[in-house]
Amino acid sequence: MSVPVPGKSSWPELVGVQATLAATAIAHDRPDVAVEVLPPGSPVIPDHNPERVRVFIDNNSIVIQTPVIG
Repeated sequence: MSVPVPGKSSWPELVGVQATLAATAIAHDRPDVAVEVLPPGSPVIPDHNPERVRVFIDNNSIVIQTPVIG
């Protein structure tokens, strides 16, 4: 089991930002987590993963909800 790294766990400031910029910002803040960019309608398993950040985007590749670890 991994030990959580201190740092950010959510990025509300990225709502409305283009997906690639958001993913880059998250990776810069937390290089220890994997960033998953998910387009509309993507099937997701509602599991919690402390080493993942899901970025939900709209059809224009704009972040539509606050990315959070889990």
